[in-house]
Amino acid sequence: MTWQWFNLAFKLQGSVAPIILPRVLIFAGFALVVSVFHYYEPQISLQVLGDLTNNVVFNLVLGLLLVFRTNTAYDRYWEGRKAWGTLVVNIRNLSRLMQIGIKSSEGEEQQQKEQSIKFLTAFAIATKRHLRNEELNQDLEAILTEAEIEKLKNSQHVPLELTLWLGDYLHQQVQSDRIDTNYFVAMNSHLNALVEGLTSCERILKTPLPIAYCIYLKRLILIYCIGLPFHLVIEIHWLTAIAVGLVSFILLGVEQIGNEIENPFGHDFNDLPIDAICEGVTANVEQAIAFGK
Repeated sequence: MTWQWFNLAFKLQGSVAPIILPRVLIFAGFALVVSVFHYYEPQISLQVLGDLTNNVVFNLVLGLLLVFRTNTAYDRYWEGRKAWGTLVVNIRNLSRLMQIGIKSSEGEEQQQKEQSIKFLTAFAIATKRHLRNEELNQDLEAILTEAEIEKLKNSQHVPLELTLWLGDYLHQQVQSDRIDTNYFVAMNSHLNALVEGLTSCERILKTPLPIAYCIYLKRLILIYCIGLPFHLVIEIHWLTAIAVGLVSFILLGVEQIGNEIENPFGHDFNDLPIDAICEGVTANVEQAIAFGK
């Protein structure tokens, strides 16, 4: 257990250390320049700049902004996970109800029902692509026909288009008396929940943290890391660069973690495992289709 703790502490994959390292080296290099200047010109003191780092108000504002940045980013990450949880549970329930509740004879009707259930898998994958601003890929070729894929490529909003196809299919079945009214109400409720989950993801994606907060936080970190060497050089001399490097590593690391998880739908190591979630959805839908065969 102890070795696992140290292994995780020094793990680079998923860490923000490689990203912030160039910035840390810049601040440490600046601190080294201050140390050299202080060594050759000790009578010229710029401690007034370093005193800023001891200012209670400055440190309080910097700390509050860092906490606000991290909490806001994690809230977005957790909201994204809950939204995808909503999508998964409603896809499972809708595929189950469609398989059990829709009456179909063997042949074309059964094939149409199974293809409509597969629209749920296509919806999950299309939502993933939509949130990542990516074009439809080969991952839909095993689910949809060429005509359906071509139709989706011409659609302005692919996931929403798939919910329209599903809604139209359910409406046709209830008109043909293949679905009990209670089943239809439940299915339509789950379909509405899919649109709600999709909209929640879009809200997270299209509502970034106000730029003013990001700019102000970066400026405060910059001021702090520039002023810190002038405070430390008088006491620790040549160790100033190391101390500033460690402090800047902490501050920049906390800020970068917020940047990493602010948009949880991308390909970064710290983003949500949407690919794995979609694979799970595919397996669930296939299980529902195979039921009763």
